[in-house]
Amino acid sequence: MSELAKIFIEPEEVVKFLKKEMRLKKVYEKILVNKIIWQAAEARGITITPEEIEAEAENQRRERHLERAADTLEWLTDQLVTAYDWEMGICDRLLSHKLAQVLFADEVENFFTQNRAEFDQVILYQIIIDSETLAQELYYQIEDGEISFYHAAQIHDIDIQRRRRCGYEGIVYCFALQPDIATVVFRTSPRQVIGPYKTEQGYHLFFVEEFIPAELTRERSQEIIDKMFQHWLNTELQCMLNTALLSDS
Repeated sequence: MSELAKIFIEPEEVVKFLKKEMRLKKVYEKILVNKIIWQAAEARGITITPEEIEAEAENQRRERHLERAADTLEWLTDQLVTAYDWEMGICDRLLSHKLAQVLFADEVENFFTQNRAEFDQVILYQIIIDSETLAQELYYQIEDGEISFYHAAQIHDIDIQRRRRCGYEGIVYCFALQPDIATVVFRTSPRQVIGPYKTEQGYHLFFVEEFIPAELTRERSQEIIDKMFQHWLNTELQCMLNTALLSDS
């Protein structure tokens, strides 16, 4: 048995702790969201079978290398939950996934078509500098081949982590960039220096290694469903809170 499990804590103590840590609201909202999911699933006849729960439980055991039943029980005890609690958590997640598919799977292709440009990606490098003069000098030095963009980022960027990455920002979605920056970046040609571009952070130089046109892959379809589902949940939650507020007034 977990050592923590031997120390009894009243439920009221948990609530008081969450209040003191200013975390009760988030927990309260998550409980309400769970209620929304169950009510919506019930209204649409969506259910989870014991076989589906067992399959997902087996996946989780495999991921955690819990080869024996005793290993699983030991892990659950350490987490201060029962097998029933664990299965109910699995059921919640599976139900949420099924509901999202039912609500939005048929809308993905149309959403992607209408917002295709937002899902274009770019392999992006960036340098941010405090000085406009230095940023301009670096621009010309990189253009003239006196220094590489990567070396300039390693020496001059204001952020130590980006310096260590030689300016590499990764594969970035268009929608993840500020609209004005996205416009500048996606209008250029690959392997050209862009900038200096001023923001509140400083003076930016950008370098595009490659553009990756949007494709409706299985992963991207799921991203879109998740995004639409989260927006729907937020709307439903706000509606529920507004209704409660009106009933109290």
